[in-house]
Amino acid sequence: MSLTEETESLRKVPLFAKVEESHLKLLSFTAERVSFMPGEVFIRQGDMGEHAFLILNGEVEILFETADEARVFNVIRANQMVGEIALLRESRRTASCRAKSDVTCLRLSRDVFFHLIKSSPDFAIGIMRELAYRLDYGADKVRDILRGQAQ
Repeated sequence: MSLTEETESLRKVPLFAKVEESHLKLLSFTAERVSFMPGEVFIRQGDMGEHAFLILNGEVEILFETADEARVFNVIRANQMVGEIALLRESRRTASCRAKSDVTCLRLSRDVFFHLIKSSPDFAIGIMRELAYRLDYGADKVRDILRGQAQ
């Protein structure tokens, strides 16, 4: 895929809809396109976060792992990002990510991710909205679990 085609495909992602052309070109040039097969884990809970992944197509399961099991907490689809929390916090991964189907992603390095946040207020706002959505989603899941335990 050419740089122009890659940039145009990024423009279709809501998170990048208002990002300046020059920043999209930088992202297109520096991000690595990676693919994963169903069942393949590409983010492992507890590992240090070095990259965020923009899902271009396919479905990704978000897993919380304990010593006994791995539970699917959520499913992320095309045009969504995973792995950004560990980059923002400079911490270990809070969950694992496993391809549910064939998945294609753009892998963004920490440097490129922070460059986009610093240089594009629209990107930064998009990340904040996504994190707020996930916080609400997580709170709803906890309420559902607590309701189930109370019955």
